[in-house]
Amino acid sequence: MEEIEKNPLAQLDQLNVLIIDDNLLVHSVLKESLFALGIKEIRCAQNSYYGLRLCDEMHFHIIICAFNVKSDKDGFHLLEELKFKGHVTKTTVLIFLSTETNESLVNSIIELQPDDFWTKPLAIKKVRTRLISTLKIKQVLFNINSAIDKKAYAKAIYFADRHLKNEKLAHFYPNINRIKGESYLSLLEFEEAEVFYQELLKEYPYSWVYLGYAKALLKQGRLDEIRDMIKTLIDKPETRFGAHDMMAQYFIEQEQYQQAYEEIKKAMELAPRNIERNKKSWDLARLTHDHKGQYLATRNIAQQAKNSIHDSPELILNVIRSGIDLVCSTPDESADVILQQTERYIKQLESDREDANFFKQQLLVVKARLHNVKDEQSKAKKLVENHMSLKPSTVLEDNLDRVKVLHELGMREDAVLLLEAIKNQIAGDSLNSQVIRRYIAQETQEREEIHFSAKKLNTMAVEHFQKSRFLPALNAVEQALKINPDNVKLLFSQFKILMKIKQEELAEPEHIKLIDNTIAKLTSLNLEGQSATVFTDLLTKWQKLNT
Repeated sequence: MEEIEKNPLAQLDQLNVLIIDDNLLVHSVLKESLFALGIKEIRCAQNSYYGLRLCDEMHFHIIICAFNVKSDKDGFHLLEELKFKGHVTKTTVLIFLSTETNESLVNSIIELQPDDFWTKPLAIKKVRTRLISTLKIKQVLFNINSAIDKKAYAKAIYFADRHLKNEKLAHFYPNINRIKGESYLSLLEFEEAEVFYQELLKEYPYSWVYLGYAKALLKQGRLDEIRDMIKTLIDKPETRFGAHDMMAQYFIEQEQYQQAYEEIKKAMELAPRNIERNKKSWDLARLTHDHKGQYLATRNIAQQAKNSIHDSPELILNVIRSGIDLVCSTPDESADVILQQTERYIKQLESDREDANFFKQQLLVVKARLHNVKDEQSKAKKLVENHMSLKPSTVLEDNLDRVKVLHELGMREDAVLLLEAIKNQIAGDSLNSQVIRRYIAQETQEREEIHFSAKKLNTMAVEHFQKSRFLPALNAVEQALKINPDNVKLLFSQFKILMKIKQEELAEPEHIKLIDNTIAKLTSLNLEGQSATVFTDLLTKWQKLNT
């Protein structure tokens, strides 16, 4: 195979190797093993910063990186950055080192697709054996991987077919077939992928074959044909993460956002470090009105992004914004802790003068929103009218926050106009753009129809109820539930108001239907403790009222 002989991985004495680990003993073991194989050029780094510097200075064919590079950023974030900067490609031999083997770490590492994963402590003999085996695979697959790096998937399939005709490469057929299947999916040739994986299932009982086959059918909208297979994939530890991630993508494509959100949360539990998946979870939380989930997602993004290429003060700003959203949507004082934490985050941003100056306009908006939360509308209005620009920013999240403060202050026409401007900022046909576009449409409709926060609406409902204005009370609670549909306190309020309407003989057929829906919703939440007791008492009263 002429293409294989010419690849730069074929001659061991010509390879450049980088070892990144803060343990000098690991450096010693690896260097001894690599020198014995005839590899001459070996560089070592004890931290990520120096490892990146070395990659900027020279090209490495093999990179061996520890997960726990404790002195600056960890190995996961380092490898993510190396891939982003092009220092690691499909033709690079990438090996991960770790003393840990817990499921979330392994899933996170698998996402970076290393060629091997070695657990420490290392043995010289084992290092040699594993590295030779890995190098042989990379040598055989070099021209295919090079095509993948160039996104030349048709060319990758061509090379794969040539290799699959060579009986001398039979040992590598599974690896070649895996790349071929992924290339079909990348080319959106889903029918060809289906036939391809269906044939592979007869010979290879590997997890990636089942996942590839399922993905090919899902892309054709044929979920019903593989429901049992999906259930099996979710039940198996080795395919659980991939199955949840795949199903989340499928449900987003089908615009079934609640199901997508449930799947993405399960995937997040299994592999919490991926920032893009965290962002997807955040977007889906917003779309499904899960304000607590939104807050947790933004906090997780800020935490996981620390010291990575994604790290930015803007991530803390998003935590602040989602914290205010959570407080606004919570009809009682249970969110006071979040409010206090939000104020601490603001002080944290302001403590860095450079960040505070850069985010001056954004901090002004969140402060105005905080004044609103505290029923200090005059202070909020003064800040907005005197200092806030109504001209759309280039940053979508900045514009969304300004829409919220305008709406909260009753400046609804300005809020809707700004929302219209935001729609033009969402470009592309990606799944993320699809979710954001749907969220903006939802926000536009709700801002036009609902004029107050859930917290304010609940206060209004209580006032109406106390003055025996039961129908206006019900209307206020129903609006609040559109903003926060799973809030138990609001659902209890709706239940009590509906029972009073029934007791006062004001009930229409739609009220009876609504109370049945409320009972069904509360039942589905599987309440515990005091909430379960309150629900049981309400059900008992409702049954007595009906008899």
